[in-house]
Amino acid sequence: MILASQSPRRRELLGFICSEFEVIPAVGEEIIPEGAAPAEAVLALSRQKAEEIAAQFPNETVIGADTVVSIDGEILGKPRDEQEAADMLKKLSGRVHSVFTGVCVVFPDGRTENFAEETKVEFYPLSEREIADYISTGDPMDKAGAYGIQERGAKNVKGIVGDFYNVMGLPVSRLARVLNV
Repeated sequence: MILASQSPRRRELLGFICSEFEVIPAVGEEIIPEGAAPAEAVLALSRQKAEEIAAQFPNETVIGADTVVSIDGEILGKPRDEQEAADMLKKLSGRVHSVFTGVCVVFPDGRTENFAEETKVEFYPLSEREIADYISTGDPMDKAGAYGIQERGAKNVKGIVGDFYNVMGLPVSRLARVLNV
């Protein structure tokens, strides 16, 4: 089995359900179809990753995944800089948003399972100081929506509805059922 992702969080989460797998990150350009809704975007991105690696390793089960945060129909990926991280956190402050993770599994027999999971997350209202302090930790810079629920960003979360692990980047329970493990 191969995980087509460089995310240390996905590697950790896949380890909950699979004891043996290789990590071979996809390197192709990620292309979101124009006008795609958040669920459609993560379905497309996860499929691109899985198919890229499956083409190189056709006898392996390959898992691709991608996560985005969405609020008011806008997709928030990873921030490019601290200002963009601050802008994202201001949008999320005191509001409910959705986290979508798309997963694509390509099996050696050519069969493909592609699904998207949505989790609703509510943030407490954040002050300018709280946002600046959080950004200064560096945690927001490599995460969709500029936060990690499993790290310092946890203190901003008022509640969630859905799969906690989906917010971290891999809906473990649903994936386990697809893999039949």
